[in-house]
Amino acid sequence: MSLDTLVLPAVADLASPRAVSIPDIDLGFDKPRAQTRVVVAMSGGVDSSVVAALVQAAGYETIGITLQLYDHGAAVKKQGACCAGQDIHDARRVADRIGIAHYVLDYESRFKEAVIDNFADTYLAGFTPIPCVRCNQSVKFKDLLETARDLGADCLVTGHYVARVAGPDGAEMHRAVDRARDQSYFLFATTRAQLDFLRFPLADLPKPAVREIAAALDLPVAVKPDSQDICFVPNGKYADVVAKLRPGAAEPGQILHLDGRVLGEHAGVIHYTVGQRRGLGVATGEPLFVIRIDATRRAVIVGPKEALAVREVVLSDVNWIGEHVDGEDALDGRAVLARVRSTRPPVPGRLKIGAGWSVVLDAPEEGVAPGQACVFYDPAHGGQRVLGGGWIAATDLTDPRSS
Repeated sequence: MSLDTLVLPAVADLASPRAVSIPDIDLGFDKPRAQTRVVVAMSGGVDSSVVAALVQAAGYETIGITLQLYDHGAAVKKQGACCAGQDIHDARRVADRIGIAHYVLDYESRFKEAVIDNFADTYLAGFTPIPCVRCNQSVKFKDLLETARDLGADCLVTGHYVARVAGPDGAEMHRAVDRARDQSYFLFATTRAQLDFLRFPLADLPKPAVREIAAALDLPVAVKPDSQDICFVPNGKYADVVAKLRPGAAEPGQILHLDGRVLGEHAGVIHYTVGQRRGLGVATGEPLFVIRIDATRRAVIVGPKEALAVREVVLSDVNWIGEHVDGEDALDGRAVLARVRSTRPPVPGRLKIGAGWSVVLDAPEEGVAPGQACVFYDPAHGGQRVLGGGWIAATDLTDPRSS
């Protein structure tokens, strides 16, 4: 991608208030751009809108697709979300502004089954889900990608902040230049085949530059706020959504100290997550944190902060997109940088391959919650390349007092 100013008819037709440096998007095909069909996933936000404008400005045959994922009016009333209500309207306005075909596809039933229902069931099982990963994994990069192929597209383009880099063994996933916006953690489940078909034009752009382009091209979403939290969860109240989806499923139980003492009762495990300190409703004279959740016993186990220390993370449904190897056993002991939360930096560790996959961390990490993801990065070159990841199924909790 170069940052040379383009003077293309598609851009010149827009009433830009000033000259602007427009990135020339090269999607890497050996044929004329006008004969290259590109589907752009348009959520109605500024990132995907700028991507659509840049792809169209670069001369590709551009088709915008917006997914309606839930009934914004009937299900939840939340502003700043994506893929419903006002956001669909905004995507349509952007498509009209830049002059591309735009379609809205009803994926509501698929989204409910693959994402919303999974979210509720995962919480009830005592885990802490990441619905954004499930959405990318099951809806956007599976169903939408297949739809793009059905339309004869050469690739699917999204506004994610992540990089696709051509490597010696095929396409690689790398972290975005803007580390504050990097979304590689949420895309760890992307397969090699999907990565071959995907393109991410925002990899080299910081967010302020994206907004500058949107303003220069007079896109109607240039100053639209970024979406916050989970799109179908109003006001961040996860437990309310679970209770609505699974009425009566959240049963009360006991709050137990690590030493076995019964400290109180709770109204349902859905109100708690590993590492939580506030709102426990118990007091012993010492700071207490949720250490683990035993949904089978309906028990919330609490203890001191140091009891949150985790050295080994047990994984399920691992997706490996690193170097090609002859069998999983070849990765046993492989050094990685492991990221156990989207808000945490990657930390050193090693893969452990036995009956299943796990990561043994060089130093303990606190607040590692089953249901979250553990994403692997290559320690070489500053951890830029994404090697894959898996879902955290269990943790080896190391209580320093027992050592």
